[in-house]
Amino acid sequence: MTKVIQVENLSKAYRLGEIGTGTISKDLERFWARMRGKEDPFLKIGEVNDRTIKGGSDVVLSLKDINFEIEKGDAVGIIGRNGAGKSTLLKILSRVTAPTTGSVKIKGRIASLLEVGTGFHPELTGKENIFLNGAILGMRKAEIKRKFDEIVDFSGVDRYIDTPVKRYSSGMYVRLAFAVAAYLESEILIVDEVLAVGDAEFQKKCLGKMGDISQGQGRTVLFVSHNMGAIKKLCNQAIILDKGSIYSKGNTSDGITAYTQLQNINKAINYSNNDPGKKFREVTIEDNKGRLKSDFSFDENVNVRLKFEVGQRDLNAAMGIKILDDLERCIFTSEKKVGEIVKHAGESTAVITIPREMLSPGHYRVTFGMHVPNVEIIEVITDVLHFEILETGTDFYQFSGADMGCVFVNCDWKIL
Repeated sequence: MTKVIQVENLSKAYRLGEIGTGTISKDLERFWARMRGKEDPFLKIGEVNDRTIKGGSDVVLSLKDINFEIEKGDAVGIIGRNGAGKSTLLKILSRVTAPTTGSVKIKGRIASLLEVGTGFHPELTGKENIFLNGAILGMRKAEIKRKFDEIVDFSGVDRYIDTPVKRYSSGMYVRLAFAVAAYLESEILIVDEVLAVGDAEFQKKCLGKMGDISQGQGRTVLFVSHNMGAIKKLCNQAIILDKGSIYSKGNTSDGITAYTQLQNINKAINYSNNDPGKKFREVTIEDNKGRLKSDFSFDENVNVRLKFEVGQRDLNAAMGIKILDDLERCIFTSEKKVGEIVKHAGESTAVITIPREMLSPGHYRVTFGMHVPNVEIIEVITDVLHFEILETGTDFYQFSGADMGCVFVNCDWKIL
């Protein structure tokens, strides 16, 4: 296979500094005051010139010693928490910013969709921006004309194509920007999580188009998203970033598993909140012997213990538990009226048992909520606990890599 991207020992550092005052004379005055050990003369009232709060260094490493290779036709998901360095990496690959150290070798033209507001000239119309972007990619006018109708049709902004893009909504802007990036003839397509701006139908179209670009046309796609379902559907490779470094790289399934493990590191198996204004006071996850734990066998019950406090008016409300998987899909919800669980206001404890041999092996998350149906959301605590169903004592190991779904149903089979 042909390598189209090769990154070696890549690091990116940013220096923390001050915003200029706006004039050279004031900047020089500020510099001279600092040289004499004086206070910044342009601090606002109440501000403190305490540089110790920045820590020992004014340099922040956004990326540290990054190494990877991407081959032609790969669809690569870039995964990581906010601040992990995903967008910085894409900006370097798109040549928007330069690395501090290391090298990036790219074979082919790049079309990138990084963030709303970049890539188009706001004063130009949608049509003019299409031709401008094509020219930047080195395409001839005749080549762009051949793609023009497809771009406009995919974006759905044909009515506004002769309107300056500064008058577009963010959704219209992203639709046109993605269509331009996808249909103009680049060898590499880089897409940041800007697709979150579009509606669900357009996101589905974009994922389908990116899949066609990678699998049907043999072009390379780099895709940043927090939607693990989209990553799993589109990508055959994944790179997980954590605090500016590569935590894991490899096939997508292993990458999502590694990302989940990373999220679960240092996750508590209990939750508490002593705020008197809150309904949910304490949540723990236990086995049948009352031991706190986060890993359960397939044939074990999972017991979620909830301590809560309600007022008299809350007795008419409903309280529910929601179980989600790693891809943020809701697996099931269980709900009870508060008045059916407790008979009087005050503090109470409930145990919700998830039956054994119900959830397939995998990682799961717990969310609690209290509401008056169709009237008021009283309180919600999201992603409060994590637990894992392990494959121990089951036959699931025989189906490693297969999608077994999230709920295992022991149906009654009869021979007729």
